[in-house]
Amino acid sequence: MARFLVATHPITGHVLPALTLVRELVDREHEVLWYCGEKFKDSIEATGARFVPYSAAYDYDDSDYDAVFPERDKLSGLRQIRFDFVNVFVNQIAPQHQDIERILREFPADAIVADPGVGAASTINEKGGPPFAVYSVTCLGLKSRDTAPFGLGLMPSYSSLGRLRNRLLYLLASDVIFRVVSKALTQQRASLGLPPSKFEGPFPSPYLYLEPTVSSFEYPRTDMPPQVHFIGAILPEAPTEFEPPSWWGQIVDKKQPVVLVTQGTVATDAEQLLAPTLKALAGEDVLVIAAGVKSEELAGIDEVPANARIEAFIPFKPLLPHVDLYITNGGFGGVHHALANGVPIVCGGTTEDKPEICNRVAYSGVGINLKSNRPTPQRVQEAVKRVLSEPKYRLRARELQAELAQHDALAEAATLLERLADTQRPVV
Repeated sequence: MARFLVATHPITGHVLPALTLVRELVDREHEVLWYCGEKFKDSIEATGARFVPYSAAYDYDDSDYDAVFPERDKLSGLRQIRFDFVNVFVNQIAPQHQDIERILREFPADAIVADPGVGAASTINEKGGPPFAVYSVTCLGLKSRDTAPFGLGLMPSYSSLGRLRNRLLYLLASDVIFRVVSKALTQQRASLGLPPSKFEGPFPSPYLYLEPTVSSFEYPRTDMPPQVHFIGAILPEAPTEFEPPSWWGQIVDKKQPVVLVTQGTVATDAEQLLAPTLKALAGEDVLVIAAGVKSEELAGIDEVPANARIEAFIPFKPLLPHVDLYITNGGFGGVHHALANGVPIVCGGTTEDKPEICNRVAYSGVGINLKSNRPTPQRVQEAVKRVLSEPKYRLRARELQAELAQHDALAEAATLLERLADTQRPVV
């Protein structure tokens, strides 16, 4: 039996993927302590892990970032991304380090398991603490000679000129574009007695990096770190109780393509993606399911078309087998739910990690990237018609479905973590 300390930011998209993984570790009779925000206490304890709250680190409710970080709502695009890197992630390093150091005195873990935004997992190890694994919550953002810095939303380039571009962009990113982030990172490390370090994207682990997708969804890399393991998708468990809506029979015995559209959990403005989709497809021979829409968000929609069905919540597991096309702002979990069911994708997201995810949707051939979080109805209509009429998108989505099905992500991840805890060495 091993001891694992799980460390996550109090962010829904960072906690949910870890719930089933932690339950797998507990079922294997390992002792797991989970350090996170109070909001997730009940969910964490339901896995069988022991919950430890933030103390020195800043705890907050991620349901409204703009209320938690008042300056954020005045920013957009790259400025907002820089703000998030500094305030949500980097400035938590020293206080999280302090909390974890205290926890380890009472709970000498064999390994730390952290999300890619927990830089304290690295600083703890640098100061003599246990080895750590990173479980990714998004696409692979580690530095590579073949890719541009994570967050810029650029496609990879493998030519000599392209690699020169990438090298220059890394210098430009850490010293200019993300200079304020590098400065904050250096300050946090200095407060812990550690040397300066430039910011180059998600915090890596030299021991074990769990990437919850398949290689076909990712950019090929000629310098892939050996500790990176593609484990397949980790999908949240479906609710045990689900009452199908009254229109459910229309998708079970469908006579027309079913298009699912969701807006997301952080960027939830219905006018960004949902309203243009409803307008775009109002006259088309499709059935549109708009899921995850709160009643107050309908204020921005003039009229719900006759071919649309709107629900505040529908679990993906029973719904997606009936869906022919998924429209999304590019959330990593939603994209992989769709791919696990062989559903092609139309995506449009420009905040957080979504430009990177949407690029991979296009690069892997499973769908179309609208390259906008506020596409015109005409652009949405054109993309939907193309994906539904051209078989290549469906065929490619089914190829990735088959590749995902070859993995048992939870078993693979748990086995790799056991190797790390047992050997205390990189798992390659």
